[in-house]
Amino acid sequence: MRNGHRLGRSFGWLWGAYGASALGTWLAFGAFPLIAIQVLHAGPAEVAALSSVGAAVGAAVAVPLGPWVEFRRKRPVLIGMDLVRFAALLTIPAAFALGVLSFVQLLLVSVVVAAADITFRAVSGAYLKTLLPAEDLLVANARFESTTWTATIVGPPLGGAAIGLLGPVATVVADAVSYLLSALGIRATGGHEPRPERREAARMRAGDLLDGWRYILADPTLRPLFFNTALFNGLVMAIDALLAVLMLGRLGFTPWQYGLAFAAPAIGGLFGSRLARPLVTRFGQHRVLVVSGVLRAFWPVGLVFLGPGTGGLLLVMGVQLGLIFCCGVFNPVCATYRLERTATDRITRTLSAWAVTTKASTALLTAVWGVLGGLLGPRTAIGLAGVLLLVTPLLLPRRAAASLAEPEPETEPEAETAPSPGRA
Repeated sequence: MRNGHRLGRSFGWLWGAYGASALGTWLAFGAFPLIAIQVLHAGPAEVAALSSVGAAVGAAVAVPLGPWVEFRRKRPVLIGMDLVRFAALLTIPAAFALGVLSFVQLLLVSVVVAAADITFRAVSGAYLKTLLPAEDLLVANARFESTTWTATIVGPPLGGAAIGLLGPVATVVADAVSYLLSALGIRATGGHEPRPERREAARMRAGDLLDGWRYILADPTLRPLFFNTALFNGLVMAIDALLAVLMLGRLGFTPWQYGLAFAAPAIGGLFGSRLARPLVTRFGQHRVLVVSGVLRAFWPVGLVFLGPGTGGLLLVMGVQLGLIFCCGVFNPVCATYRLERTATDRITRTLSAWAVTTKASTALLTAVWGVLGGLLGPRTAIGLAGVLLLVTPLLLPRRAAASLAEPEPETEPEAETAPSPGRA
C-alpha cells in the first residue's frame, strides 16, 4: 500500500538523516546562551543578540541561496549544508580548547548555521518531492513531524544531563556530529539525480532574489497561509521567551520544572502527527488545515493566568499539550499543501523565501516582545501576544485549492525543454 509503512530505501535513509540532525539539535538546545553566560560571562543584551541578530543575519545571508540552488542537484546541496554546519559548530569546541573562544565567534557561527538551516529546509522539500509520489508526501511529512517531537522529548533531558556532567561545549560537539551523520545518511539515499537545466539567463539577476516571494504572493491560497505561519510562529516564540523570564524569575520555578513543562507536552505532537493522515483521509486536506490552524491559536492566551506552584506548572503543561497537539496535526498537512501547491521548478526558491520570512519575523517579534515585556511586564506582554494569536486564523486559506500548481511553461517558455526537477 503506497501510504503504508514502507516508502522505500531512499526515504528510509533520508528519514534517518533527519532524525540524527533533529536529535543533535535538541541535545544542544540552549547551548549557545549557556556558553555565552557561563564561559564568556556575557550580559543579557549579548545573549539576546545571539538569538535574534544571529537568526536575522542568517536569514539575510540565505536570501540569494534559494535562486542559486534552484537549478542545481539537490542531494549534493543537502550534503554540503550538513557539512557546513558540522564544520562551523566544530570551531567552537576547538576554540574553547585553545582558550580563544569569543562572543564574536559564537555570533558568526550562529549566522552560518542559521543560513545553512534555511537553505537545507528549502532544498529538502524540493528533494522530497523528487523522491516520492504526491500521494506519499503527507505520510513522509507526518513521519518527519513525529520525529521532531520525539527528539523534543528525548533531547533536552539528555542534553541537560550532558551539560551538567561535561559542560555546554560537549553538546555542541554532539550537534556537530549529528550533521555529519545526516550528511552520510543523505549520501546513502543513492540514485541518479540529473542536473536541472538552467534558463537561458545563465547569471542570476537581482530580480531572481524575489522570485520566491512573488510566487507566494501571487497564489491565492499560499499567500494567506504564508502570513499566517510567519505571524503565528513569531508570536509563539516571543511568548516562550517571556515565559522563561516569568517562570524562572518571578514565579520561582526551578530549571527542571521549566524543562518538564515543555518536554512532556511534546508527546501531543506525536499523537497529532500520527492523526494527520487519517484526518485528511476522512475530512479532506483543506478542512483539517483550517480547523487545526484555528484550534492552535486559542491555547497560548491561557498562559496569562499562570501562577506559582503545582497548579501553575500543570497549567503550562496543559496549554503546551493542546498547542503542540494541534501543531502536530497542522504542520505536516501545511508542509504537504505547500509542496503540492508549488510548481516543481519553483520549490527551492519558494520554500527558501518562506523560511527566510519565518526566521526573520520570529527574530523581530521576539525582540519587540522583549521590549514590551520590559515596559509592561512579562505577563501583560504574553497576554497581548495571546490576543493577537486569536486573529491569526483570519489569515488561513478560506477555500480549497481548485487545482495543483505544477510548472507553468507559458510563463517561462524557455524552460519547456528542461527535464522536470520533480523527476530528477
